[in-house]
Amino acid sequence: MTPCSVSGSLPFVGTYGSLEAAGPVLDALGDPTRRVILETLRTGGPCSVGVLAERVPVSRPAISQHLKVLGAVGLVQHESRGTRNIYRVHQAGLGELRSWLDQFWGDALQAYADHVRQTEEERK
Repeated sequence: MTPCSVSGSLPFVGTYGSLEAAGPVLDALGDPTRRVILETLRTGGPCSVGVLAERVPVSRPAISQHLKVLGAVGLVQHESRGTRNIYRVHQAGLGELRSWLDQFWGDALQAYADHVRQTEEERK
């Protein structure tokens, strides 16, 4: 394959069914700093970029950039208070990720139920 044909096929990579909805959220959470920011907002409650920069060892501009990414995928939301934006975890934004992860739980429960049925049939 030539480099042209490889790059020409890349747009098709994003079509993986249910992963398509959860993919951007997983990508955003792939960065450890973003996970720390989200956890800080979860445990410490709503706060400004300045407060986050005091709690997370990252500069204010970096915090702002990470918040943009988290906001773009719906994990955080903000409200303006004067000249500051106050950020908080957006619970609804976790819904697509939760739904995707729940599929694994459903599969595990189904496998367990199948195993129990098979064991009961073998005992008969």
